[in-house]
Amino acid sequence: MANLSGRSKQTTSWVQRVSAGLKAWRFGSVLGVFLLVVLGIGWRLTDLHVVDNDFLRKQGDVRTIRVESIDAHRGVVTDRHGEPLAVSTPVQTVWANPSETDPEDPQLAVLARILEMPEGDLRQRLRDYAGREFIYLRRKVQPALARDALALGVGGIYARQEYRRYYPAGEVTAHVVGFTSIDEKGQEGIELAYNQWLAGEPGAKRVLKDNRGRVIKDLMLIRDAKPGKDLELSIDLRLQYLAYRELKAVVNAHNARGGTLVMLDVDTGEVLAMVNQGSYNPNDRSQLAAENLRNKAITDLFEPGSTMKPLTIAAALESGKYKVNSTVDTSPGYRRFGRFTIRDHRNYGVMDLTEIIVKSSNVGVSKIATDLGGDTLRNLFARMGLGQATGIGFPGEAVGVLPAPPKWRPVEESTLSYGYGVSVNALQLAQAYMVIANGGIRYPVSLMKQDRPPEGQRVLSEGVTLAVRNMLKEAVARGTGGRAQPALYAAGGKTGTVHLVGSQGYEDSMYKAIFAGMAPVDDPRIVTVVAVDAPQSGEYYGGEVAAPVFARVMGDALRLLNVKPELEVTGAKSPRAASGERG
Repeated sequence: MANLSGRSKQTTSWVQRVSAGLKAWRFGSVLGVFLLVVLGIGWRLTDLHVVDNDFLRKQGDVRTIRVESIDAHRGVVTDRHGEPLAVSTPVQTVWANPSETDPEDPQLAVLARILEMPEGDLRQRLRDYAGREFIYLRRKVQPALARDALALGVGGIYARQEYRRYYPAGEVTAHVVGFTSIDEKGQEGIELAYNQWLAGEPGAKRVLKDNRGRVIKDLMLIRDAKPGKDLELSIDLRLQYLAYRELKAVVNAHNARGGTLVMLDVDTGEVLAMVNQGSYNPNDRSQLAAENLRNKAITDLFEPGSTMKPLTIAAALESGKYKVNSTVDTSPGYRRFGRFTIRDHRNYGVMDLTEIIVKSSNVGVSKIATDLGGDTLRNLFARMGLGQATGIGFPGEAVGVLPAPPKWRPVEESTLSYGYGVSVNALQLAQAYMVIANGGIRYPVSLMKQDRPPEGQRVLSEGVTLAVRNMLKEAVARGTGGRAQPALYAAGGKTGTVHLVGSQGYEDSMYKAIFAGMAPVDDPRIVTVVAVDAPQSGEYYGGEVAAPVFARVMGDALRLLNVKPELEVTGAKSPRAASGERG
């Protein structure tokens, strides 16, 4: 029994030793395997991050989630009839990832020719920006050109869609519409004044791209693109074209420095046409000249000269001191104020108010001004919109100068009466004549099409404006404005000829020729102001240079607007030669 008990204890002890050995072996095995796995992972991590780190970068780049912008096109600008004046068209922008492009690639020579770039410049740019992932090569080109560039298969060359502003009417509407930068931000004209209205809001989306920047999949729309709002101008493109044609023709014919023409709707204050010379083509920025960018009809000031005489006569009639048949003795044909002398073309003697306008008598209106006083004239001129902003909202508008001295000197009153010592822009002068044309209502001028009748302010009585219109009719029928008579319509208006101001004061041989008028004069529909700077052909008077432009433009414009012709005017000949006046 003792032996059996001892053997049993030995067996148990052996089993325990074996079991303990097996446990230790299993633990060691598991631990060894675990250590091997850890060492393997550690080695792989070390290999990827130190030895072969390009692998991780390439794998990360192969499939990348990125946010991409969605371009929004700019609003369309149209004329009052819906004709496009400014539109955004889809184009392509060619760009490069210099880190993927070999500057020595022989195909770059062909690419340079397609993109119209010097080959050396292209290769040097790729070298200079080798560490970057994006550079522009050619922005906003025709899609066909971009396709040709991509078809070469040059590594790292890509294209993306953008929008480019296009101006169908070109230089004809350039000063009104203006233009945008390459990023479609307004730079001049309506494009600048209404930039926020026209500009769209870019959208955004989350996309999956490969390492070449190609979109593999659209993942999610983050924000919709909002296109810009459209803008309908008051401009009538038909009238704009004919005004531009005639103004350009007269500037070329007289070798003039430039010119301006403004046309207003009498009953609404809408600008139907506004053109300048010189101009520019907004579709071709390579030929831009700084002096041609200004909209001179709004930004440039000038002394209006004799075109102010009808306003002086209106002040006289409004005062009650004068009637249409009141007379003024203009003998001996001049007035002296110290060293300053006011002269007429000749001694006209005693004249009524109509004859003063017909003959364009400086002496006659100056005597009326002296009698009325400078404040009376100035107050009326201000009520008609001179010396203040028109409210058109156009960038760079000049408000002009309307003097208000504490005490008026007789010479200041006299010169003010015939348009010296006061400065206006062409739009202000047109607005003042609009008041005479529509019966005494001053409407705010507008470059936007009006959907409802505007609210105006009465500044003159209908009786006064009717009397002045009849005088202006006579000025065209038998006075200085004889060459302003359009075919088939009776017109009324006034010429003006003023010395231009240079660095040393008034230039003796440089003039601005002006004509301001309306038609049909008995029921006016349109007011037009024409001004030509420094004509050099020998003719320089307003009646010689500006008045014929008025006649041609108004005749065509009224026919385009379906205004019934006044047949009794047909065949009427200009009496200008008989009048002996040039204006």
